[in-house]
Amino acid sequence: MPAGEIQSAHRPESFRGSPLIELESLVERLNPAKIFERDAPLHVDLGCGDGLFLCALAQRTPEKNFLGVERLLGRVRSAVLKAAKIGNVRVLRMESSYVVRYLLPPRSVETFYLLFPDPWPKRRHWPRRIITPDLLKAISQTLFQNGTILIATDHLNYFEKVKEIARANVDFAISDPTVADLPLTKFERKFRVQGVPIHWLELRKIWPVK
Repeated sequence: MPAGEIQSAHRPESFRGSPLIELESLVERLNPAKIFERDAPLHVDLGCGDGLFLCALAQRTPEKNFLGVERLLGRVRSAVLKAAKIGNVRVLRMESSYVVRYLLPPRSVETFYLLFPDPWPKRRHWPRRIITPDLLKAISQTLFQNGTILIATDHLNYFEKVKEIARANVDFAISDPTVADLPLTKFERKFRVQGVPIHWLELRKIWPVK
């Protein structure tokens, strides 16, 4: 796409087509500037669910691009409907780990959101958890320097395990995020009503410095 055809990063227009991304290849890296028809910082919501958080945050932050990744068809349809008239949102139906490892270009993402992934609480199911050392390594390769991943869970055991994995990864510094201004996810609304504690973690890419 010629540079003159890329929209200003600060004035996304209503998207006239479908926000659902139709992949031409499962092995070629995505081109965010082509997908969004402009060049702007990319935020990625891994497991975006019905798109409630994704679309609310995109509307609050029109100067950035937002990609929602979700594998379940019903949730994808809901997210696409919400995103239909929001110019800076696209939705991809795919496994999150595959997208991170094989489809996102290196150093292309400013922020990842991984909010309330399935904790798989039974010990025999722990290998199914999405947050692994390999995934964090792949995420670090796709982040800008000083880019971040924001993680939330209601499951304390999972939270402690994620911190353990993060501490072993020299690519990241761990911090307590400020999340008061973020939109609520569907799960967060539910947990707040039930009085369930929510555990937040922010990982910031610090290595390698280039």
